[in-house]
Amino acid sequence: MTTVTITTAQDTGCVRLAHGKDWLTVCDRALLIPGRGVAVLLPDGDQAAVFMDRAGRVYAIGNRDPFTGAYVLSRGLLGSAAGRPFVASPLLKQRFDLATGTCLDDEEAAVPVFAVRAD
Repeated sequence: MTTVTITTAQDTGCVRLAHGKDWLTVCDRALLIPGRGVAVLLPDGDQAAVFMDRAGRVYAIGNRDPFTGAYVLSRGLLGSAAGRPFVASPLLKQRFDLATGTCLDDEEAAVPVFAVRAD
């Protein structure tokens, strides 16, 4: 039998998103797995997708795919294009810049971006 070890964030602390005038604690940083997303339900009923890249940087964008209306971006694949980190939607594969929310494949589309504190 083979045992697989999954490495998560080594830093302890919390991930907080700017929401309205406050900072909302959404999860422990140690629970984020590099390259994988987590969906977060916000107090107003909206959703955010939180990601940590392999370098340990944390990003948060809206979880709703503007092309399909489905809340699936947290399940997308992370990558980079010209040094810009993105998530590719699992449905139609459009890529969204994690820093700006802009769609790299259609400049007229975008998703919200949340300021993040990961301490």
